[in-house]
Formats: sequence, structure tokens, C-alpha cells
Amino acid sequence: MTIQAIAINPENPQQFIEIYPEKATPGEYDLLVEVHAASVNPVDTKVHKGAQKNGLQVPRILGWDASGVVHEVGSKVSGFKPGDEVYYAGDITRPGSNSTFQLIDARITGHKPASLNWAESAALPLTALTAWEGLFDRLHIDQAEEGKTLLIVGGAGGVGSLAIPFAKLFSKVTIIATASRPDSVEWCKDRGADKVIDYRNMPAELEKQGLQQVDYIFCLNDTDGHWATMAKLIAPQGQICTIVENEAPLDMTELKLKSAALHFEFMYTRSMYTTPDIARQGEILNETAKLIDEGKITTTLSKTLQGLSVETLTEAHRLVLDGHMRGKVVIAY
Repeated sequence: MTIQAIAINPENPQQFIEIYPEKATPGEYDLLVEVHAASVNPVDTKVHKGAQKNGLQVPRILGWDASGVVHEVGSKVSGFKPGDEVYYAGDITRPGSNSTFQLIDARITGHKPASLNWAESAALPLTALTAWEGLFDRLHIDQAEEGKTLLIVGGAGGVGSLAIPFAKLFSKVTIIATASRPDSVEWCKDRGADKVIDYRNMPAELEKQGLQQVDYIFCLNDTDGHWATMAKLIAPQGQICTIVENEAPLDMTELKLKSAALHFEFMYTRSMYTTPDIARQGEILNETAKLIDEGKITTTLSKTLQGLSVETLTEAHRLVLDGHMRGKVVIAY
């Protein structure tokens, strides 16, 4: 078996190189998956940036979204067998999915949606898990009363594109998404946003909707840049969840006065710490696949690149770094 992968070049971390790693043996909970498509997310570009800053001793394989076919299973794996079609977001501490074969913990793996192709499936796992955990494990909007409001900052991105329909399906909240370009506004509306506002002046935009504050905020980009506005807009005893780390200290004065809560959502927490509920991620992916196959949500794929190569991965990273992607970019191979 020959395995091809695209990795960060330790001699020049700005660049990618093609490598041919040795086949790895599955651990007791592992699946060895033949990868057919991998998505590129902001986390890929952040890890790449960190490697450029801090250096590398050996090539690092990125990629934390994939779909493929199970090739081998570990001794304690249940629910999967060779030949099964799967999709998953992976584990940031292990070699990634920019490879023709990859080891993945079966407990954080789901059965691929039957109605989607490889690229359409690979666009979903990381963003589906992040959206689901942020909305329901952190903010608990499924328990919110009718009339409560949810502001999603960054509605047209990968996570926002799934947070909107998840909130629509499993909560009673009024969903307000931010977007600026006409195509992004329509993208959010098509996915179920009740209102769409321009992120560049959220207080004034909300006032046009008759709102001075919101009960929940799900921040999907630029925590530092939006922090003062979010602190102003969050209702007393409201809740904010962000998926973006802050670069500077956050002023908590207004949140303290409002008894408001701040949550962080990091999708890799369960796999990094092997939490007791690690298998919940596999369950969420299976629930998402069911919703897809029932036609209740759609893939967020917006661009597919063909073939695993230095060129396609470089282009995928460029598109993500550009910051104007609606939905997801995927490399199929």
C-alpha cells in the first residue's frame, strides 16, 4: 500500500510538500480510512501559521474534515466494519486528512450521509460539530422560551451555515445572522435566518429591527473586534459563545454587571482529553447525516478542487484566508 500525503515543509514552513508516509497500524479504537475528500477550515490555516512562526522538526499533515471508506478496524471498535462509508472531523493532535489514508478514532466518526457524494460529505463534520456543540452544549438554546433572540455573528461561513438550520430545527429562538454582501445575505436567508443584518454596525442594524439587545450571541469570527459590541448587545443574564480565541484580554466589566455568561466552544476538546462523552461526537455526526438524508439540512459545500496535490491544497488555503468564502472548500481525490 502506497500512501500519499501533503504536509508542511519543515525546511520552509510557508510551503507544502508531497510525502509518502508508512502505513500505520490502527489502535484499539481506531479506523484506518481510505480518504476520498478533505475540507479545509480556518483551523488548518491557523495551525499552518503556527508552524511558520514556531518551526517544525518533521513534516506536519494538516486536514480535519474528511470522508472515505473504512479499510481496517481496531480491536475495540464497534459499529463499523471494512467497506463502511464514513465522515469525521478528526483529532488535532494526530496526522490529518490531507492524505490518502488516515487513522481516526471510531468514537468521533459518523456514517456518511447516503445522499451525498464524498466532497459534499467532507464539507460538513467540523462545522456541524462546532455548530451543534456551541448551540446546544454551551448555549442550550434548545431550552430557550419562544421570543428569545439569537445573534449569529458570521452567518454565511461554514459554521454559521449549519448553526442557522440547527437553531431553526431544534429551538424556538428568533435567528438573526450577520452578513454584508447580497449573496451572503441570501445564503443566510435560504438556510432559515429570520433576519439578516450588516455586521459592520450591529447596534444600529438591530435597532432597525426594533431590538436593543439579544439573549444569545454565537460569535464565529473576530472575537476581539466584536467584543465591545457584543458586551453592549447581550441582554442581562444573557449568554455569549465564541469559537475564536481572543488575542487581547477581554474587558469583562459589562458582562459582570449583567451577570452574563461567556462560553468557549472548541470542537477538539472531547478528542484531546478523551472525555467520558467522547462518543457523543459520533452520535452528532450520525444525527446530522440523518437530517441530511431526510432533506432537513443541506451540505455547505461551495467549491470543489480536484486531486490531492501541493497546488490544490495551496489554493484551498488561499481561498479560506481570503475570508470571503460562503460555505466550504473541499479537495476531492
